[in-house]
Amino acid sequence: MKLGAFSVSLAVKDIHQSVAFYEKLGFSAYHGDVADGWIILKNGDHIIGLFQGMFEKNILTFNPGWDQDAKPLDAFVDVREIQKSLRDAGVEIAQSVDEDGQGPGRTMVIDPDGNPVLIDQHV
Repeated sequence: MKLGAFSVSLAVKDIHQSVAFYEKLGFSAYHGDVADGWIILKNGDHIIGLFQGMFEKNILTFNPGWDQDAKPLDAFVDVREIQKSLRDAGVEIAQSVDEDGQGPGRTMVIDPDGNPVLIDQHV
């Protein structure tokens, strides 16, 4: 199953300290604004999202329809098809997308250790 671009979304306590730390590891701002409480940082193909006050846990994030540069793909597996495949495989869906819809949408599952896995389609 192709899930699209991958990033880790980190719930941070102090976004300014976190940005400074990850910049020392070679990451640089790619998208977002710390003034809004979130920013996406990139180091090569590696992407980290820093989010202050938006959610409680770190989240593994996949973006169907995007490559690692957040550029739309010509062909991809839609989030609704991914959700249906997961449900058919017996995976409990924690947050559902309307399977009759189209375009942007998101679904979420929780792994056996309680880690949220977000499949967030923007196209």
